[in-house]
Formats: sequence, structure tokens, C-alpha cells
Amino acid sequence: MSDRKQINFTIVPDEAAGIERTYSNFCAIAHTPFDCTLTFCEVQPLSEQDIKQVESGATDHVVRAPVRARIVLPLQSVPALLAALQEQLRAMPGPTTGPVH
Repeated sequence: MSDRKQINFTIVPDEAAGIERTYSNFCAIAHTPFDCTLTFCEVQPLSEQDIKQVESGATDHVVRAPVRARIVLPLQSVPALLAALQEQLRAMPGPTTGPVH
């Protein structure tokens, strides 16, 4: 009979040279019973034509934002992600709520 030992590991990012930072100012979230998908996009300022269409009564107010990254997480990882984000918000100085522009 073999004795099994539990071994704990700490996982840290391997900051390889050449990895670019990706900017996103919008995140769409979807989920299945198995995973959670975070789709990060970059929303550009509306054009004058977009604004005029809305002001003229156009009913289609859809803004297409280019996808910059899509991350799929197993549902088991979501509570840890939420806890980490909440901790980051608590550590940030100043107001952390309000309108998004």
C-alpha cells in the first residue's frame, strides 16, 4: 500500500519577454454550466454619424466593439477570480463605483 502525500504548489505568471499588454474598456460575460467566458473589447468613441443617427430617432443603437481577448475559465475558478477582484477594489484609493464613460 502506497502512502500518498499532498503537495502544494504556488503558481505564478511566467513573464516571458515579448508578451504585449492588451487594452480593454468593455467586458461581455457569458456562461454555461461548465465555464465562464469573458470577452474583452475596446469601445471606440462614437462617430458624428452614429450620434446623428441616434438623435434622428434610429431604433438600432448597436455599437460594434473589436474583440481584443476572449478568456474561458472553468466555473471552479470563478469564486477565486471574484475574491481577487474584490480585494483589488478594497485596496484602491477613492471611489470604485459610478458611471462608466
